[in-house]
Amino acid sequence: MNTLHHAKVALLAALVTAGCSATHHATDVREADDADRITVGTVQKEIRIGMSAAEVAAVLGSPNIVTTEEQRQETWIYDKISSDVTYSRSSGSVVGLIFGGSGAGAGVGSTSAGSTSSSQRTLTVIIKFDTNNEVRDFSYHTSRF
Repeated sequence: MNTLHHAKVALLAALVTAGCSATHHATDVREADDADRITVGTVQKEIRIGMSAAEVAAVLGSPNIVTTEEQRQETWIYDKISSDVTYSRSSGSVVGLIFGGSGAGAGVGSTSAGSTSSSQRTLTVIIKFDTNNEVRDFSYHTSRF
């Protein structure tokens, strides 16, 4: 075999090895910081009738909305929204070898594909206090779409 043929075979082997790669990137973006995340489990486990407002604030942090009723009883509302965005991408190269009567050559092409998906979660927690500033009632609603 001649040197030119060996060089073409070596080039083809290098291109095939390098061209058969694929990458996958996934990114998870959250608008709410994990440290500030209030979950249904936290509400179910930690919030109890008779808790003081200070104890609720220690568990859940500051509410988004505070209202008062006719008898000056406070209602605290925690309204949280979390967005998750995932992006994945894959790419690779296609290598072809062309043999012809007048010579030989290698052809290289590349492919790329990707997808994005997103979802949102909402959690609304409503805590009603009595005249002693203790929890008299609480409710919550969660959704994911």
